[in-house]
Amino acid sequence: MEQFCIVTNKTKDKNLEITGYIKKYLEDHGKKCIVAESAGKPASDVIGREFMSSVPEDSDCCIVLGGDGTMLEAARSLAFLDIPIIGVNLGTMGYLAEVEKSNIDEALSRLISGEYEIEDRMMLHGSINGKEDYALNDIVISRASAIQAINYNIYVDGLLLCSYHADGIIISTPTGSTGYNMSAGGPIVEPSGNMILLTPICPHTLNSRSMVLSADKSITIELTDGSRKRDNKVVAAFDGSGVIDMNVGDRIEINKSGKKTKILRLNRVSFLEVLSKKFSM
Repeated sequence: MEQFCIVTNKTKDKNLEITGYIKKYLEDHGKKCIVAESAGKPASDVIGREFMSSVPEDSDCCIVLGGDGTMLEAARSLAFLDIPIIGVNLGTMGYLAEVEKSNIDEALSRLISGEYEIEDRMMLHGSINGKEDYALNDIVISRASAIQAINYNIYVDGLLLCSYHADGIIISTPTGSTGYNMSAGGPIVEPSGNMILLTPICPHTLNSRSMVLSADKSITIELTDGSRKRDNKVVAAFDGSGVIDMNVGDRIEINKSGKKTKILRLNRVSFLEVLSKKFSM
């Protein structure tokens, strides 16, 4: 690898101390490195797609400084450029951000020497009324304000599967299974899997279960008339950041995306070992 780019969450690295250290380390070892900036907002703390306009398309690797939220935002943008990413964890759990601050030197050394593997992670594509977005973790359909449940129908390949009266529903990838899906009681699966998980949020029934579907299935979520209540705003959130408003009668079409997130892995540690370590923190 010769060309690197750093994307930093400035709320996690306020003085850009770690960012500057990584940049200097790479340049001292003969590599090129730039720090992505938000177009017109160089002091912004928010990592958004405007940052990605300053990421060179010929970058060999993007180093993302922050937590898993920063990784997700970068992944949604860099999937369009097909650039591998690796995360330096400045947050808490860090399922996606593999490198800890104490191991930065070792990680950079291994990157430079080519001691890594690249994992392809499936993504989701969702579209509503001509609006669309992508997600590495999940697409969550939920109420945005009023304390009221919503009604929705779930269709799989055009056939009605079931109906729910619940606070919402999580449509997750294997990568996202350890996120909101896990908190809502959904199953944990290996991130290299090829499937789609559906988990209702606080369903108002005693017999609801999560569902695991093949990744080649086409899923449609329809808001029904039972959702028509005053101030009961519903949104579809893509990885917690990209938000599209929904109204009664709207349908969101969700499929496996043709785009993938390429994640660099330095450690030959199994998913179960990582999971055990994170749970013990």
